[in-house]
Amino acid sequence: MVQIIDKKVNLDYPLGHHLHCLIAQVPNRLRRSETGFAVTEPDSQWEMVRSILELAAAGEGNLKKLHFLMFPETHVPVARFDEMLAFIDGRFRPNTVTMFGVEHVSLKSYREILERFREDNAEAIELVDRDIDSGDVLEMPVNWCCVAMKEASGKLRVFLEAKSHPFHGEEFPDKFHDLYRGRHFYLFRSRPSCFNFMVLICLDYLYRDLYHSNIRQIIDHANQLFFSTRQALDTLFVIQCNPKPEHQAYREVLAGFYGEYLEDTPGVRETVTVFGNASDETRVEEFPLEQGFGNSYVVINRHHRLAWVQLSEFATDDFDGAPVCRLRFGTGTRLYYFNLPLHHELDPRTSRVPLKVHSIMRRSREGGWVKVSGDEIVAGFEIGQDRET
Repeated sequence: MVQIIDKKVNLDYPLGHHLHCLIAQVPNRLRRSETGFAVTEPDSQWEMVRSILELAAAGEGNLKKLHFLMFPETHVPVARFDEMLAFIDGRFRPNTVTMFGVEHVSLKSYREILERFREDNAEAIELVDRDIDSGDVLEMPVNWCCVAMKEASGKLRVFLEAKSHPFHGEEFPDKFHDLYRGRHFYLFRSRPSCFNFMVLICLDYLYRDLYHSNIRQIIDHANQLFFSTRQALDTLFVIQCNPKPEHQAYREVLAGFYGEYLEDTPGVRETVTVFGNASDETRVEEFPLEQGFGNSYVVINRHHRLAWVQLSEFATDDFDGAPVCRLRFGTGTRLYYFNLPLHHELDPRTSRVPLKVHSIMRRSREGGWVKVSGDEIVAGFEIGQDRET
């Protein structure tokens, strides 16, 4: 069973003000390798990553308020891992959290990287060492992510998580292709702002067996946090490289997460769930091209209010009748910049919408990023009454 590890971090966010998130919905190019899947064009992929980092560091316009930056699962070439951290440490503003999936490595290499950041990952190292002591597992591929946090003091903290559940490309009878199953998730508890969040990798959000599920464990842990401190899980980030983001399984878990079917769940009642996916230009070796990728989205409790809109770049819905309000983005290569709603229900008398898209950017011919114009966004514009499902 996956263990949830509480981590106190020094993030000083303005109380009573919403936070800002940027989803980099960009393409992955992956091929099979000896350690799971490798980035096919590491140099060009890194150039795209760096262009986004440069954009965030420059902070033009409202981007200077950026708090959370999300990249897809299995996205950053492992050879550029140190360069990525150095850029964040040297150029990013304090109180910025960057979440990114890293190219697969062997468990042996993953353990060595954990050791480099032992100060922040001591509990995770203990869990990994138990697995290493149990058998011949050092060459197993690890699908992992990094949460690089530049605290209010300017100190860089580095937290690592290994995916606990395989994806299509990892499901083989051959033992060599088994994915190492991670043993922990971090629950980050920010001080002094009292903002609590978690980061998962794709199908870790769905994973369940006959006896337990990851999401049930997260709900129980968040409830205990609420009962002991009157705090809750404010945001759950899920980084993906997912060809089926609209799969029925996601709707079922979201419905269970936000719907009070069996018990009250105060620890997650106001949680904002952010799914950041790869774009429709993604190519994974041996994966059918017609299945496609894309569709990042943000989900909030049904008691919030979102106007019903259908635009070329995003739309709102309730995910086929689930007890949620959802902002669903398109499938293309885009940067989506939006605010995270405040951590409470709105007064039903107000007309203010809690979730707003500040800007959408697309790749330019020169390799940079330009804003999608208002005319492009409102193409085929439809709007309806506020939805309060």
